[in-house]
Amino acid sequence: MKEHVKYKIPDDYEKVWQFNDIDLSLTYSYAHYLNWLFDDRVELIKGKVFKMSPAPSRLHQEISRNLFLPIANFLKNQPCKAYTAPFDVRFPKESTANEAIYTVLQPDICVVCDKSKLDDKGCLGAPDLVIEILSPGNNKKELLYKYQIYQEFGVKEYWVVSQSDQTVLIYSLINGHYQPSKIYTLGEVVTSSVLPGFGLSLDEVFSDL
Repeated sequence: MKEHVKYKIPDDYEKVWQFNDIDLSLTYSYAHYLNWLFDDRVELIKGKVFKMSPAPSRLHQEISRNLFLPIANFLKNQPCKAYTAPFDVRFPKESTANEAIYTVLQPDICVVCDKSKLDDKGCLGAPDLVIEILSPGNNKKELLYKYQIYQEFGVKEYWVVSQSDQTVLIYSLINGHYQPSKIYTLGEVVTSSVLPGFGLSLDEVFSDL
């Protein structure tokens, strides 16, 4: 028996100015998301609204910078491009129409090699590489919901960075399923199958924290 889902009325795309005016029991599309004008950062996962932290911590920001800058510098004059949050990544399933997209995420860092996926709104389709930095309170969402989305839609490589443990775990997509790497720790260099020739010292990522 098909599960009954309460969807927001498709043609009811009124502007919303306060997060508290959203009915979290309903299922929303990217068309609704575009009309949310409040300052709170949110993501859509299969139509459900997930509120993000008000602002990343200082440590989160430093780790993100230490990851992003080496990747961006490596990609200079290459077709792949790196982006940091806030940057919307839409995951269309049956249609690319705004009202038919129910998953919109903001990875901490992503790399997109297919320029046809890029537009003024962000990325339409799976990036080639996604990096998420775990913060207190978001581990379940990162490790379960996002893992499932990234695997389902074909993100080739998914890095999970733990700021508390100072480690990196890499999931590589093989035959449609993620295979985990060893856990990389301080003193080691992380490489990427998506970015041949790239190496990243974890000592530099977690330096001065």
